[in-house]
Amino acid sequence: MWLAGHGSFLGAWGVTSGRMSGQNLAVDFSLSLAMCPPERLLPMARLAEECGWDSIAVPDSVFFPEKVSGDYPFTADGARFWPAETPFVEPLVSIPAMAAATERIRFLTSVMKTPLREPLLVAKAVGSIAAMFPGRVDLGVGLSWIPEEFEWLGQEMRTRGRRLDEQIDIFRLAFAGGWFEFHGRHHDFDRIRMEPSPSRPVPILVGGHSDAAMRRAVERGDGWIGAQLDRAGIGEALGRLDGVLDASEGSPAGFQKVVTPLVPPRPEAFLDLAEAGITGIVTMPWYFMPGDPSDPTHQDDSIAWFAETVIEPVRKDLS
Repeated sequence: MWLAGHGSFLGAWGVTSGRMSGQNLAVDFSLSLAMCPPERLLPMARLAEECGWDSIAVPDSVFFPEKVSGDYPFTADGARFWPAETPFVEPLVSIPAMAAATERIRFLTSVMKTPLREPLLVAKAVGSIAAMFPGRVDLGVGLSWIPEEFEWLGQEMRTRGRRLDEQIDIFRLAFAGGWFEFHGRHHDFDRIRMEPSPSRPVPILVGGHSDAAMRRAVERGDGWIGAQLDRAGIGEALGRLDGVLDASEGSPAGFQKVVTPLVPPRPEAFLDLAEAGITGIVTMPWYFMPGDPSDPTHQDDSIAWFAETVIEPVRKDLS
């Protein structure tokens, strides 16, 4: 897994100390339930809520091709780090199930590969979930890197970026309620209504490390999502993202910057990220705590441990 060997640099990693004057900082802690067996999702969601986590992040993977034409973009060697039998429950199935089993915790798709899907069907599902659970769903969207996914799902890979741009516009129209129509290069339909529509806006965040992804996040999104990055990588990505924001007249109110950070499980490391501008953390705490990361007891213990040793101190310092 990507956090294997993480502890080797815990003692050597340094962070800035002290709060930056004049800042009103806050950071959202999201428990990633990537690669978890389906029977574990509801108990872990309830436990995360009980322990005070803010949200749950749910990944997207439709299937596992035995042979892939491209390289995985988030590892040095381009290899996938998960075996073929790893479970990925469909986000639009797991999120309403977990929402119904909890009361307040929020949910984020991190990220859904919407260019693999018809946007009106995604809008229908997400809008229905958001209507049933107001204010508890954020839609994270991004591009798939697997050519076989596009080919076998009947979508064109070459146009995925431009189609995602149009899809985000369609989602916003659908979530707003009332009659709407869309006439784009890749998606075209006359006036329709899609009810129920959410009573509150559904934030749309855009994932990806490319310059195009960051422009898309700034121009069309309510925030940006980065994948696994160490502190130096986060700094570099934020520098590029802030450059795009500055060129677009600065960061809009409420713009989110979410990452999965490869940093030590210490409050000062996450305070440093908040001071750098990060507003959301996605993490799997069982890779920080000694033990078998696939053992349910170890997972549950680590959810509580991380909340007590990291989340609570960070909130206290930022309050």
